[in-house]
Amino acid sequence: MRIEAYTQVQQLYKSQKTSRSAATSATVSARDQLQISSIGKDIQTAKAALAATPDIREELTASVKASVQNGTYSVDNSTFAAKLLEKYSALV
Repeated sequence: MRIEAYTQVQQLYKSQKTSRSAATSATVSARDQLQISSIGKDIQTAKAALAATPDIREELTASVKASVQNGTYSVDNSTFAAKLLEKYSALV
């Protein structure tokens, strides 16, 4: 195996790569620009509004929380079963 031939080929490819990159960098002078569409702006506004709202609405859950803590919260089995079957039939 001749090592000299490999070195010559390597130098040949190396010189081509550098000359190409130098030529492309000299001719390219355009600037990148970013434009956000109106839909994108609406999505950003919605994300900001969602981030500002709390995860749990305390005014709706306070009564349930109090009844659970007092031990007075009860679930009607027939209502629970009906809702469970309703959700299952919606999935299937």
